[in-house]
Amino acid sequence: MKYRESEEMYLETILLIGKRTADVHAVDVAAELGHAKSSTSRAMKLLSEKGYITVAHTGEITLTETGRAKASAIYERHRVITGLLVAAGADKALAEENACRIEHVISDELFDVLKKFSESQDDKRI
Repeated sequence: MKYRESEEMYLETILLIGKRTADVHAVDVAAELGHAKSSTSRAMKLLSEKGYITVAHTGEITLTETGRAKASAIYERHRVITGLLVAAGADKALAEENACRIEHVISDELFDVLKKFSESQDDKRI
């Protein structure tokens, strides 16, 4: 897994856990991703150094404004790509699995094209 993809997966996971529960801890992120706690702790340190998260003395992880923006953008890619794959006929689980990989490698330019197409399809359904 490339570092950028790993970084993005951690940020997206923190965002999604935060939507389900008030407190996010490294152990929650590790469990969600199936990673070792030691690897996750190292990743949290790197994300903190980059200014994407803060870690309280209690271990609670909070996305910074920059981290939340990046995590939200990644999650938007995931949702749009999944939706398009499902609309094209893919099974939901297959679409989710593949969107999770595609979201990290797709260019901004191509994602914008797909997003506009997705939005135009939504407009036609209304």
